Amino acid sequence: MSGITLDAGALIAFERGNRLAVSVILRAVQQRLPVVVPAGALGQVWRDGRKQVRLVRLLGSDAVEIEALDDARARAAGQLCGVTRTTDVIDASVVLCARTRGHAVLTSDPGDLQRLDPHLNMHSV
Repeated sequence: MSGITLDAGALIAFERGNRLAVSVILRAVQQRLPVVVPAGALGQVWRDGRKQVRLVRLLGSDAVEIEALDDARARAAGQLCGVTRTTDVIDASVVLCARTRGHAVLTSDPGDLQRLDPHLNMHSV
């Protein structure tokens, strides 16, 4: 694995202390592998940083990069949704992030991501 991309479900699992999510993410950080969070996935889970202490610490780590959802990425995500006849642009942005970086995705919903890319390397939490 060259790095890991986290979707909203993985972030929620990490915040809740899910053993598998915590283990996979901390192992990636310890091995100095890139850990990337697409901005849209972050937006899906962010509510109150004062209460999301574990998530705040993770996102504040030098090991974690937040990938912007800019114009080009938004258009590419929309196009992927069109080709796959799906509607979740944030899921599509997660898939594109992982694809372009050669990452695996840590997810709580592999079915939705698989519809976008059946060959994507995923780990379920």
